[in-house]
Amino acid sequence: MKQKYDLICLGDVVIDAFIQLHEASVHCSLRHERCELCMSFADKIPYESLVVAPAVGNASNVAVGAARLGLKTAILTAVGKDRYGEEILDVYKKEEVGDEFVRVHAGKPTNYHFVLTFQAERTILVKHEQFVYADPALLDKRTDWIYFSSIAEHTLPFHHKVAAYLEKHPGVRMGFNPGTFQLRFGAKNLAGIYRHTHVLFVNREEAEHVAGAKEGTDITKLFDALHKLGPKIVVITDGPKGAYASDGACRYFMPMYPDPKPPISRTGAGDAFSTGFMSALIYGLPVSDALRWAPIESMHVVQFFGAQTGLLSKRALRKFLEKAPKNYKPKVL
Repeated sequence: MKQKYDLICLGDVVIDAFIQLHEASVHCSLRHERCELCMSFADKIPYESLVVAPAVGNASNVAVGAARLGLKTAILTAVGKDRYGEEILDVYKKEEVGDEFVRVHAGKPTNYHFVLTFQAERTILVKHEQFVYADPALLDKRTDWIYFSSIAEHTLPFHHKVAAYLEKHPGVRMGFNPGTFQLRFGAKNLAGIYRHTHVLFVNREEAEHVAGAKEGTDITKLFDALHKLGPKIVVITDGPKGAYASDGACRYFMPMYPDPKPPISRTGAGDAFSTGFMSALIYGLPVSDALRWAPIESMHVVQFFGAQTGLLSKRALRKFLEKAPKNYKPKVL
């Protein structure tokens, strides 16, 4: 009998090389909404440290995070037939993430990204190889939940296959966090994906982009526009300011869990949020409780380099819930 999973994640997996910059500057617009990382041109620039993290990427981070929270997870992705691909498969074995849907490609390199970190923020140099992925039809009767996120720019046909799979399996619920290229595809090209999304995860800027709204649009109008695309639940994160969620009937604001100390790196904070929120829903908890799980995962991840180092066990997450401040609860808008 084939293994049944609580969650199967779809998306690219990468090796991240974290380079902590020593000499750089940041130049922002008047409202600090658009910033540029600047370094000396045609010069030798010292850096503080280098940390290499295998098996990361939006979907992979959620697969590992959900596994640590006690869920049976797997990932549908692709790697090259090289030592980096082997390192990724080793991580999945260690973290107990199913790898039966991982395609290994001879003659292609595994995705390798460079993460330039400065003042707790990061700028990522990305390159996605043109892999061929396993057919989503293979997921038939293997799970009731999937999570779909960042994948390469040549994959529009793959998105149509995912939409067709969801059309054929209406009982399968999907969490969708559009990555860079998925945002570039636009909501029209991904209409089938948005129509069959159960939970949509976006930050405020992404929400405005997907909704075709102006900068600074009211959160309630963003909810209205995004629900019209199809998602049953819409989650909009707003960095350190907190997060918002709507299930169509109720809308909430959730403050972030207080940082025990200044963040080291915000890489993976969004994936950690998705991990906590998705896992809570899979465990049968309501949106209001999912909103309490999610910021704890984010808070802990930013205390470490790497998107997975700080991902919590279910027991550890519950301890943070027990000692949470009294005002750490969702507020109905």
